[in-house]
Amino acid sequence: MYSHQSQYSSHNIDANRIRRDAEARRNAAQASWEAETSRVQSDEAELEEEPIQETVLTKREKATTRAREKAKASKAFQRAQKKGVDFSDSDDVDEDLYGATSLPKIGQFENCQICAIRFSVTPYSRTGPDGGLLCIKCTKELDDEEGRPRKKRKTAARYNRRKIESERLEGASGRGARDLVSQCVSTLANNVHQAEDFGDLPPVLVDKLAQLLSKRRMLDSRTLDLFLKPGVANITAYDGAKLKSDDYIRIFQVAPGIKHLRLRNAIQFKEKVMDYLTASTVELESLSLHGANLIDDEHWTSFLMAKGSHLRSLKVYHTDVSFGDEVMRSIKDLCPNLTRLKICHNQKVTSAGLYHIASLKHLQHLSLELYKPTITEPYVEIITHVGANLKTLSLVGIPHLDDSLLHAIHTHCTSLSKLRLKRNESFTDAAFAALFTRWRNPALRIVDLGECRHVDSLTLDNPDSVGLCSSGFEALMAHSGRHLGSLNLLSCRHIERAAFERVFEEGKTYPELETVDLSDGEESKGVWVLWGEGCEGAEGEEFVGESECEGDDD
Repeated sequence: MYSHQSQYSSHNIDANRIRRDAEARRNAAQASWEAETSRVQSDEAELEEEPIQETVLTKREKATTRAREKAKASKAFQRAQKKGVDFSDSDDVDEDLYGATSLPKIGQFENCQICAIRFSVTPYSRTGPDGGLLCIKCTKELDDEEGRPRKKRKTAARYNRRKIESERLEGASGRGARDLVSQCVSTLANNVHQAEDFGDLPPVLVDKLAQLLSKRRMLDSRTLDLFLKPGVANITAYDGAKLKSDDYIRIFQVAPGIKHLRLRNAIQFKEKVMDYLTASTVELESLSLHGANLIDDEHWTSFLMAKGSHLRSLKVYHTDVSFGDEVMRSIKDLCPNLTRLKICHNQKVTSAGLYHIASLKHLQHLSLELYKPTITEPYVEIITHVGANLKTLSLVGIPHLDDSLLHAIHTHCTSLSKLRLKRNESFTDAAFAALFTRWRNPALRIVDLGECRHVDSLTLDNPDSVGLCSSGFEALMAHSGRHLGSLNLLSCRHIERAAFERVFEEGKTYPELETVDLSDGEESKGVWVLWGEGCEGAEGEEFVGESECEGDDD
């Protein structure tokens, strides 16, 4: 007993005082309830004297009435009456008085406006008809009475550019239903893991399947087996990122008679794969490797020494710090029958290695994109010796080539159908005009002179007419316009609008022109209207607003 008393005293708690406080609260509540009951009974007695038509109130109206009564019984209402303020029975006055108190903050307790149950306020507590807050149960009931909010009407999805490009890659760029062959190929690609063999599908459809599987990142060791047959001559892997070195070796084991091999993202095409290819009986006529950057110059030289005499086409992309001048010398000595050479995104070839290309007497297609700075002389040497046989010429990202190269092309190139000279800062408009004036070469089918322009950071007005300007553009269209199919003038900002108007004026037509890229041109706004009038005979016209990816046809 003593211990309990000491415990109460230590916490300053008096049991008698607690009991008295509780009894006082109960008595006060009882008195308040009796007073309210007597008031309600007196009100009901008065109402019985005047019979009125009873109306059925909704729950919302009952809540509103109860809230108004509460507002009129509040101290704010009583203080206003003492000051002599005239109150009417209008709803606006009642709502103003009741709404004068601010809502409780989040986390505090509040009584529900309708059922008076005490609840904790949350960010999702709904406001009642007269500004008070509602508990969860009353909120749901009120939502049911008012009806659920209407869902937004679903609109048809826009046919956006991403979808268009995706379908274009799958060969279904046209609107409407696909043809039966395309639908069958797409269905087979969707269920390729259930396929055991492609059977006797023609090579065109097999290539289409390879494109679809690569686009969907589904080309792996399992699906590669579907393309391998002992008698197959062409194999293309558009995305070999999931293939391993043993998968590439298996290609040569299963198909020893393969003649044309094209591999993109061939990261695992390593030196051991090149060693196996060099020692095998495979005699490739064309090889295209993209991303095989783990093969050093020694292995490239060994491969060319063993297989170079059979090669007709060699394309190498993204080799990082391999495939340098020594390999270029080996190409000159060991690949005498080479007709197509493409070296892109190369970091090792220098001007000294370029001179060896001039010895390839049968070369017809040349494409170079080198990262190391080079001079103009080796390019002029190449054009001088092999320019007469060239059908396509692509020199990209070589900014300091000068006008002597354009003069060499004008003098020695007489069989070109495609010309790409891109991202150059030194060619002049006068040299372009001289190139296309009285040129013995037939009309070009594809022309790409994108970003051959004056560097704006020097002087904006381009006083020396650097890059392709008005005179060069008009000379180009006069020479090749009638048979030109694709024209890229990306960022050629110094072609005047008057030149476009003269080229596409009434009476001048270009029936075979299908694609034009005039992106980032200062004076090219609205030219598509003129171009459309001058190309009415062409089918599948396309005015390109952004530069397209360069193809693999150089």
